[in-house]
Amino acid sequence: QVQLVESGGGLVQAGGSLRLSCAASGRTDRSYAAGWFRQAPGKEREFVAAISWSGHTAYYADSVKGRFTISRDNTKNTVYLQMNSLKPEDTAVYYCAATLRVVVTIRTLEYDYWGQGTQVTVSS
Repeated sequence: QVQLVESGGGLVQAGGSLRLSCAASGRTDRSYAAGWFRQAPGKEREFVAAISWSGHTAYYADSVKGRFTISRDNTKNTVYLQMNSLKPEDTAVYYCAATLRVVVTIRTLEYDYWGQGTQVTVSS
């Protein structure tokens, strides 16, 4: 089992920045790819970004490409999401997820472990 805890959410004005962190504990001796997803009120959970275990491969949703950066520090068992140039439409609960699959995936159903989520609110 892998436990994930997100932090770093909050209220920010449009154009501002936030950095989310996702700390993993438990069976962190296993290699896992990681991803960030978000869910706005009344909407389905959607993919934001994903990163391979090595950190060499990353995927982004078109809506965040060029503004968000996913990274990881395996020595700290932590995955990050740097969010710049935030827009009101980025407002959502952001979830960290981990998958034991070798290949990085953007599909929600292919993630094995989820955090509890952290709220990000962007005011206009």
